[in-house]
Amino acid sequence: MAKSVKKVTEYQTRVYTLLQQIPEGRITTYAAIAKALNSSPRAVGGACRNNPFAPEVPCHRCIASSGFIGGFMGDWEKAPSGQNQTSKLKLLADEGVQFDGNGMLVDKTRLWDDFDLKVV
Repeated sequence: MAKSVKKVTEYQTRVYTLLQQIPEGRITTYAAIAKALNSSPRAVGGACRNNPFAPEVPCHRCIASSGFIGGFMGDWEKAPSGQNQTSKLKLLADEGVQFDGNGMLVDKTRLWDDFDLKVV
């Protein structure tokens, strides 16, 4: 049976287009994408939470502007299980992006926001 893909909105498509520009081993913030789209970080988070194309569209490369790992697949920190956040930490660690024991980004030089806005 074929896996059904959720219909995505025009806004979600714009967010996913920017996410695909983030190089492996680099991360951006919800706020940086929001600024690029003249939007809000919460709207970006909502688009990431509903990303049916993960991990090919790498929403795991988007973190909170404070440097905190942020949410993943609807989980924020340890709610409800923390399993999704653990998955996000592993995906990023596999790309060389490290977080400390409190979920804070270790190397701020990994931050990236050089989006090509001509494509959105």
